[in-house]
Amino acid sequence: MTDYLQVSTATETREAAIELAQSAVSSRLAAGAQVIGPVISAFWHLGEFGTGEEWQLLLKTRTDHYDRLESHLLKHHPWDNPEVVAVPIVAGSAAYLRWLGNSLSDGSTD
Repeated sequence: MTDYLQVSTATETREAAIELAQSAVSSRLAAGAQVIGPVISAFWHLGEFGTGEEWQLLLKTRTDHYDRLESHLLKHHPWDNPEVVAVPIVAGSAAYLRWLGNSLSDGSTD
């Protein structure tokens, strides 16, 4: 298992994505975050097909912070059932990964 993850979610507005990014990073649950958008999503929701404009949020964290980061995102997300998924970071520059690890606290801040 890798030590680091990239976690993603999406929101309906740029402002909501920025708020989630700021709250997760300031709580030291993520070392950094990027807001990307707008992006167009196609999806099934409540049995109906839809499309919509969303703002994607990418957060970098350690594997041992994932559960707290997920809880934080779900608690503060404007949607009832948002996408929150993680993929392992399998490679990265040594200096960046060192910065990522050093940017996170070991205690729960949420």
